[in-house]
Amino acid sequence: MIHKPAEKPVNHPGVSIIICSRNEEENLYKNLPKILNQDYPKFEVIVVIDQTVDDSKHIINAYSKEFPQLRYIEMERNQHRKFGKKIPLTVGIKGAKYEHVLLTDADCFPATDQWIKLMMSNYTEEKDIVIGYGPYERKKGLLNKFIRFDTTQIAATYLGFAKNRRPYMAVGRNMSYKVEKWREVDGFKSHYHVQSGDDDLFMQDAAKRKNTAIEIDKKSWVYSHPKTSWKDWVAQKQRHYTTASKYRFINKVFLGIFPFSMILMFVSLVLLLINYEWWLFVLSLFALRLITYWIISGLLFRKLGQKDLSWLFPIFEIGHFIIIPFIYYSTDRRPDKW
Repeated sequence: MIHKPAEKPVNHPGVSIIICSRNEEENLYKNLPKILNQDYPKFEVIVVIDQTVDDSKHIINAYSKEFPQLRYIEMERNQHRKFGKKIPLTVGIKGAKYEHVLLTDADCFPATDQWIKLMMSNYTEEKDIVIGYGPYERKKGLLNKFIRFDTTQIAATYLGFAKNRRPYMAVGRNMSYKVEKWREVDGFKSHYHVQSGDDDLFMQDAAKRKNTAIEIDKKSWVYSHPKTSWKDWVAQKQRHYTTASKYRFINKVFLGIFPFSMILMFVSLVLLLINYEWWLFVLSLFALRLITYWIISGLLFRKLGQKDLSWLFPIFEIGHFIIIPFIYYSTDRRPDKW
């Protein structure tokens, strides 16, 4: 008689889901049920209402009658503090009931009811940070395609780095860590003066080679509503870029290798094409690179749920290569306290 090995017991640690919200009554109404109905035995949902003037409290109170694990913490209006996420997030973490926190935003919703379970399944004695994937909803229009392309490129980079034990960032709409680790690095103290960075700058302080896990099962994805105007999207990108100068030097070096190699490739292509005798050989090499990279990136984009973008990858790559530097270098990186 063959005895099957006993299955490893599944650990379901208690988790506090923290959502920072400001005037998000519509999003809370739509998205809270998808979080509250998660298939997980022990969790709470804390909504930190930051200087809100809408009916968010009434919506939360209504839902809490059916879901007792839902509660809110209200932060009163303060004219001396600018809006930002780090202070309300700190309040939420300090008010958390459980030792594991799972973060998302009011305008986000999990793809399935397995989100918490999949994210928590990555915790071990060694792992105390789990980073997930947060794609944008698919809509009509060029802007939506470009936003999803940019988001997928970034996700492929930070997930790939973390997979190879070089974690450097995450997205605040789908990440988790132990409160003990947050306390260990004094929360967001080292970068309170920077408006953004509750996710990537925290990772710069807390992430180590062996303490970070990734979760990319499509059932664990958390979708977000994309910007609907180029102006709003550029402003969002500029806000995100304010944290780049705070990255570790080694991370800057690794992140700079790819764009530098792209510049070198295009410059070399032009210079080599000047020599008429070699033009066919040069173009053949360029075409080989293009096709190979297209196939590899297309498979990756399909893995991350962006199949429609894989067909036009070369066009979006060139557009991305041209537009992103203009946004990056137009960003005001002066400290901005709130």
